[in-house]
Amino acid sequence: MSMMDAVKTLRFKTSAGMMECKTALKESGGDIEKAIEILRKKGITKAAKKASRVAGQGTIESYLHTGGRIGVLLEVNCETDFVARNDAFKELTKDLAMQIAAANPSYVSRDDIPEDVIAKEKEIFATQIKDKPKEVVEKIVEGKLTKYFSESCLLEQPFIKDPDKKVSDLVTQVIATLGENIVVKRFARFEVGEQF
Repeated sequence: MSMMDAVKTLRFKTSAGMMECKTALKESGGDIEKAIEILRKKGITKAAKKASRVAGQGTIESYLHTGGRIGVLLEVNCETDFVARNDAFKELTKDLAMQIAAANPSYVSRDDIPEDVIAKEKEIFATQIKDKPKEVVEKIVEGKLTKYFSESCLLEQPFIKDPDKKVSDLVTQVIATLGENIVVKRFARFEVGEQF
């Protein structure tokens, strides 16, 4: 495969820029799979740098599940209205809304969980295993709390379309692709017959 063909293939698979693809292919000795890994690692680094930038634009995404029994409203912010109109951004918001409909998270991230809720969960977990030694109880409680976060927090849930990936990994991947900070701001999920 020629260098140009390899660059085209890599761009198709990753949506990275031409120069980034060339550099990654040189670093990987022409191995496309290794080049993808290199680009992913660089993308995560870039995404972390962009996290401090203000995301004042964005969109409100709505999703109605088949049959109209579940509905979701979701706000996702980015830095520019140009990105808000981008297909990759729109696909992300649709995927996130579907995730919320299917997995029913309670919070966007663990930072949104009130301290008293976390304390109550810890108390419940500790009570369930109170007859074990103290150091064992602490480790088990931490493990159960991590599981609680992965069920209750949107960004920590396994992505429904690819359970090997967390939702936060999906967001990071789109940040790396689009080159802008993206923030999942808030959501509301409605289900017919739900009690408040």
